[in-house]
Amino acid sequence: MKIKKDSEVPKKPRNGFSRRGFIRGVGISGGALGTGILEQEAPAAETTGSLGPGPVPVSLKINGKAYNLNLEPRVTLLDALRHHLDLTGAKRVCDRGTCGACTVIIDGKVMYSCTVLAIDAQGKEIQTIEGIASAGSLHPVSAAFVKHDAQQCGYCTPGFVMAAKGFLDKHPNPTLDQCERGLSGNLCRCGTYVGMKKAVLEASRNLKGGSHA
Repeated sequence: MKIKKDSEVPKKPRNGFSRRGFIRGVGISGGALGTGILEQEAPAAETTGSLGPGPVPVSLKINGKAYNLNLEPRVTLLDALRHHLDLTGAKRVCDRGTCGACTVIIDGKVMYSCTVLAIDAQGKEIQTIEGIASAGSLHPVSAAFVKHDAQQCGYCTPGFVMAAKGFLDKHPNPTLDQCERGLSGNLCRCGTYVGMKKAVLEASRNLKGGSHA
């Protein structure tokens, strides 16, 4: 029997799958929490030329303020917020886009910041828990969370508040069932879901009394 040489064995074509492509697809196509965080599709990020591997200039607009950083292209938005800008409201828990503790709002869409590369978030409006309160007062969602004891350890709370805000921005008159579905992209290991849903319903009523960006 003739044994084929390596050069004679047909090679399977590469499918082009890459970690960067996966992160970009999940992060930028992650959706708003109207029906769960991953169900609403958003436009894919624009393709740029090769950058890195060393630090490159990255400009981010966060809570209405511009930041100019030098980051490696592999740095996620979550790490940029926490380690380079000291905006630590978004928490790193799973770091795999499943728990929602790192939730932020990007161009009006609720997203997991651990799945978005900072370099791909350029030119977008990024909102974090640090930027939703008015001067001297809590945002209605945050205030309702406090009133209804919708936090225990508090580690997941910033992500839930941002998810709830993004949900109410698009669904200002939700039912209790809609609140449950709208927050389904976030996990609370302390199990304070009942208080959270009540908080979102109260916040929806309070938000009608004024404008809260």
